[in-house]
Amino acid sequence: MTALIGLYLHIPFCRQRCDFCAFYLEVYREPATEAFLRALKTECRLQGGKENIAGRDFQSVYFGGGTPTTLRASELITILTDVRQTFSLEEDPEITIEAHPGTVARGDLAALREAGFNRISFGAESMQDDELVGIGRPGAVQETTAAVQTAREAGFTNINLDLMYGLPHQTLGSWRETLHRCIALGPTHLSCYALTVEEGTRLAHDIRHKHRQAPDESLQITMDQAAQTLLSDAGYHQYEISNYARPGFECRHNLLYWTQGDYLGLGPSAQSFARGVRFGNVANLTAYQAALAEGRLPIQDWSTLTEQEQVRDAVIFGLRLIQGIPTHQLRTHAKNYGHAETLKELLAGELIEEDGERSRLSAQGRLHADTIAEKLF
Repeated sequence: MTALIGLYLHIPFCRQRCDFCAFYLEVYREPATEAFLRALKTECRLQGGKENIAGRDFQSVYFGGGTPTTLRASELITILTDVRQTFSLEEDPEITIEAHPGTVARGDLAALREAGFNRISFGAESMQDDELVGIGRPGAVQETTAAVQTAREAGFTNINLDLMYGLPHQTLGSWRETLHRCIALGPTHLSCYALTVEEGTRLAHDIRHKHRQAPDESLQITMDQAAQTLLSDAGYHQYEISNYARPGFECRHNLLYWTQGDYLGLGPSAQSFARGVRFGNVANLTAYQAALAEGRLPIQDWSTLTEQEQVRDAVIFGLRLIQGIPTHQLRTHAKNYGHAETLKELLAGELIEEDGERSRLSAQGRLHADTIAEKLF
């Protein structure tokens, strides 16, 4: 059986960098777009001919970034057209585009939907204007409300909202209000992430110099529990630690990452995993374009994972899923890496639970997922 595969395209442009963001991006300049599009088209062609890619049907296409909708709708449609001409897509692929609520207009969304984009993910982050200011995220809550309505009018029936909790000055009450406001908008999917402080960001700088407070981890745990309760009561089921969906609207592309499916990443800094090989592109737009202008793939890192390493990754990522992983897989990993005693402790502490042939993080374990992953890595 051929492994499932998805395509990720990293669009590296944003209007500005938010204070918490550590992703590779460039502040948008229109003259830079043409060279990027040309390089991306070349990368599509070169990767499309590779043995581990050619002839495979892609189940999903995901435009991430950056902010893909910084580009014009016509440019995004051109990229999707190039993808369709180069790669074989399944009959009904999931095609997602990430968007900042303030960068979309009715006509553009209608054009994207007509071209085949069928899932849109808005970076809402919070439904409190003062909290957006506190993380240097441009825009206003009203833009999110309007964008969801506009996307629905344009024909999008699969809409995600990305949210963060543990923001500067955010309270449990304001987080609950954000969730209620999002539920009222009726998205089919919500992603709720704890704010993490990444080195090299403005947020990390300000915390180090005591201009802002670091996230309160105990409060974040309480906020996570609140999200589980409120979203469950509203009809969303939690299928991954940070992700909730209406039945049938789980993100097919992101499930590939958590289930050891294959994925091909295009664009600067994009990562790939195909047939046991992990590789990543250079995180520099100039170097990315230069390599492709010379007919070379801009791959910077390349490694073939052993079977033991693949089991390790299947365990670490699979435990993020509410359904968990096969118990034999977890025990094999613990034996391979000398974690048998650690696993016993996690089971005794009821942080991991076994149910027949499957093992999963308990409700309490999910609140400490990162710590547990570190213990088992």
